[in-house]
Amino acid sequence: MSTERELGIKSKLEALWGDDIAAARQAFDAVFAADCAFHFSHPVNDIAGREGAWEAVYLPLRAALRHARRRDEVFVAGPNRRSVGGTWIAALTHYVGTFAGPLWGIAASNRLAFLRSGEFYRIEGDHIVETRIILDLPDLMRQAGRDPFGGLLGTEMLFPGPATHDGILPGGDGTASLDLIEAMLGDLHVYDPDTGTSKGQTGVGGYWADDMLWYGPGGIGSNHRWDGFTRDHRTPFLAAFPDRKGGNHYARIGQGNYAAISGWPSMTMTHAGPYLGVPATGKALTLRVMDFYRCADGQIAENWVCLDYMDLMAQMGVDLIARSNAVP
Repeated sequence: MSTERELGIKSKLEALWGDDIAAARQAFDAVFAADCAFHFSHPVNDIAGREGAWEAVYLPLRAALRHARRRDEVFVAGPNRRSVGGTWIAALTHYVGTFAGPLWGIAASNRLAFLRSGEFYRIEGDHIVETRIILDLPDLMRQAGRDPFGGLLGTEMLFPGPATHDGILPGGDGTASLDLIEAMLGDLHVYDPDTGTSKGQTGVGGYWADDMLWYGPGGIGSNHRWDGFTRDHRTPFLAAFPDRKGGNHYARIGQGNYAAISGWPSMTMTHAGPYLGVPATGKALTLRVMDFYRCADGQIAENWVCLDYMDLMAQMGVDLIARSNAVP
């Protein structure tokens, strides 16, 4: 697959964040089809058409993050293995600027902010015809000094780029990388209810490298090695949602040593135990998920995870924006 088209799309996405508003709008119209379907994380959710997305999302983002620039960490493209076929682009990026104005009710800090974003785009010709984006707004609140969770399970940190610094349209076929991820997901889905362990995840011949790095969203944080991942995310998540079922992905793509998957929603589960300070509600919940992986020597070395916790918490009856703004 030629990367010329994908590089052109990447360039236009970057141009959306120049200071010249007319040039930004020109790039916006050039990259998105007029009838593009936009699906954003909560509280924006679904928008039909380019004009509506410009007014409801991109103008507010530009106003809130002054002089923002786009900084891609992972940008991969490939044919989709799922029933929603075609060519897709998956990007892990930050919007970097001064958080100088309110954003959908989130109070500004007037300080530097890195707004984390996971993005999947379906492309036809030179245009994006379907867009799905998870903005890590809880992490933006934390950066503004108004953490809605009151601390993370793991380590607070900026999402780094890949250790190998090759995450932008890497060369090579991604079949082996995607095969590895699909095998891991199949075995991870089933776990021992007493120990929380799943087949083949670690050890000799396991899916995850001994020195794996797992980068989680606001509310969870990041961790190192399988024991860190288990302590900071897997154990509390399974305790809260013991019947969780994953999968239901609309996109799975691979390129070189990278793979990216997403479901909207991906997980279905019952809120059976306390989670992030919220007592069990007994409600049936769903979770929108985006995962980006770097593979090396037949194992997963790094995993960047974007979860729509704004939507998940809203389903639990918690307004994270109101909670954040109440932080003194």
